[in-house]
Amino acid sequence: MRILVTGGLGAVGSVLVRELRGRGNEVWLCDLAHHYDAQYVRCDVGEFRQVERLFDQHEFDTVYHLAAEFGRNNGEDYYEKVWQTNAIGTKNILRMQEERRFRLIAFSSSEVYGDYAGVMSEEVMANSPVRQLNDYAISKWVNEQQIMNSMDRFGTESVRVRLFNTYGPGEPYSPYRSVICLFIYRALHDLPYTVYLNHHRSSTYIDDCVRTLANICERFQPGEIYNIAGDEYHDIKALSDMILAHLGKDDRLVTYLEYEAHNTRDKRADTLKAVRDLGHQATVSLAEGVARTIEWQKVFYARR
Repeated sequence: MRILVTGGLGAVGSVLVRELRGRGNEVWLCDLAHHYDAQYVRCDVGEFRQVERLFDQHEFDTVYHLAAEFGRNNGEDYYEKVWQTNAIGTKNILRMQEERRFRLIAFSSSEVYGDYAGVMSEEVMANSPVRQLNDYAISKWVNEQQIMNSMDRFGTESVRVRLFNTYGPGEPYSPYRSVICLFIYRALHDLPYTVYLNHHRSSTYIDDCVRTLANICERFQPGEIYNIAGDEYHDIKALSDMILAHLGKDDRLVTYLEYEAHNTRDKRADTLKAVRDLGHQATVSLAEGVARTIEWQKVFYARR
């Protein structure tokens, strides 16, 4: 199968590229930087000319569309980039899909569940009034509506996935990265961080996530939506305590607050559809995944 992964240098995209290639696919990738990979094309999905040139030069059976600006705080501080990349970028990809007729696997986020307080099944958005709580979440729900409109108007074939707190080796730190990456880096380097006590997550180890993602192109069901999440539902303090214990450190640099504004409080995922259709399975425990991620960061930052 000939596959394109947009955002293919990212924390999820780079691991997905390796998984798909390991299954014998011809996998191309695009991202913002120049890169050495022989099947890499530099392309900003928010720029139509660059997207059109990419698809003029190459044909694909399937596109995994990961390219996006990521994160709640990033979406507030750099909102113009979030909307340019996430909304216009997805529209540019959809225009190519409507013309070239490839299958699309589009990446949404658990953030779209917003202020929903129950178990998050894929049908929540169709059956319950939900308010997204930040620009990043809103942009991802806009993406889903763009995709649904394209399917209805042009008969395109797409699958949407909603990732729940994917983490693991290969995610370099920035203040805008995932909570596990952020906690590990700041604890490792004796920097302060904040733990919000009344929030819960269903964190997903990267290898478990990409194995399920790679299964989608082999078991493609147009129109489906899948939650991809781990099966350990945990609070944020337990996660912080686990990291500190592994590093042999106390919590003197940790500030504890009750809630974080404009952030979904509890993300309890229903993954029954992904298990049924895609063979999704959480094989790496949170404790083991955190330990692996800590060891990766130690090695990665020792070289810098």
